[in-house]
Amino acid sequence: MTAAAAILGCAGATLSGEERAFFHDVRPWGFILFGRNVESPDQVRRLTDELRACVDRPEAPVLIDQEGGRVQRLGPPHWRRYPPGRAYGRVKGAALRREVARLGARLMAHDLAEVGISVDCLPVLDVPDPDAHEVIGDRAYADTPEAVAVLGRAACEGLIAGGVLPVTKHMPGHGRARADSHKALPVVDAAWNELEARDFAPFKALSDMPMAMTAHVIYSAIDPERPATTSKTVFERAIRGAIGFAGLVMTDDLSMQALSGGFAQRARAARAAGCDVVLHCNGDMAEMREAAAGAGELIGEARRRADAALARLPKVVEPFDAAAARARFDAAFEGRWAA
Repeated sequence: MTAAAAILGCAGATLSGEERAFFHDVRPWGFILFGRNVESPDQVRRLTDELRACVDRPEAPVLIDQEGGRVQRLGPPHWRRYPPGRAYGRVKGAALRREVARLGARLMAHDLAEVGISVDCLPVLDVPDPDAHEVIGDRAYADTPEAVAVLGRAACEGLIAGGVLPVTKHMPGHGRARADSHKALPVVDAAWNELEARDFAPFKALSDMPMAMTAHVIYSAIDPERPATTSKTVFERAIRGAIGFAGLVMTDDLSMQALSGGFAQRARAARAAGCDVVLHCNGDMAEMREAAAGAGELIGEARRRADAALARLPKVVEPFDAAAARARFDAAFEGRWAA
């Protein structure tokens, strides 16, 4: 049976009978976990195993937002705290900054892989504008596209080395947005040449990565009516065009208030624009049913890109001494981020 072109959440730390039946029938391509789904390592491992069993696909991706800082779904007391992206950009010395960004991601991959999570929605490649909304803020590695690209690639390398796929976000760039797309629809009025030189640049530098997430942002110079997630013009000119991204593109969360219309309508609009899979996070069953119906089946080029993304997982995980890595990581931050 063909998978639905959707990544879905669940309501709690265990699956209900209704959720099991729904996932079995719909067979989403993947799943995503949030803090509400996390209690302990053993519990998370049971949950990821059960989610995959529902769709009878051991390779089904299970995603999480594990950036560090404000956005970290696995945390104390069972997992260590990690710094926000900006902390890596402030480490003294270009070589050490890159090393520590890779090491932080490698440590996170170690945490995630142990509990069956195979995709991390990291790195944030947005280049922040001083006048923008704080929703990105210290989640960004730095204030220049060059520095963001270097540290973003280091994070991708660390994740992949640990058996976890990265998702670059929020394509083609959320850094100028003056509103939080969780709550409103941001409009960016920068000219095309400004967007291409600054906002697109980190994504272009990492266009070889397997997966990317869209921004629910209108770019008036490209499409003054539709946000990137639902704009075929943004896909053709920016995402697949100027940026040259050929991997799997997923939406940001369909339940964010930047989008309008019913959930089936949102999903259909995103797929028609060029998104390969849609993401619905909050675990609301009625919304998920609509989103999955609107998403349709994962077939054709979208299926090919999904398969190619999963094929990027290494067959053999890089040898890793977690204790030594934690000591090196903490030394770089002078112990500030020790668990």
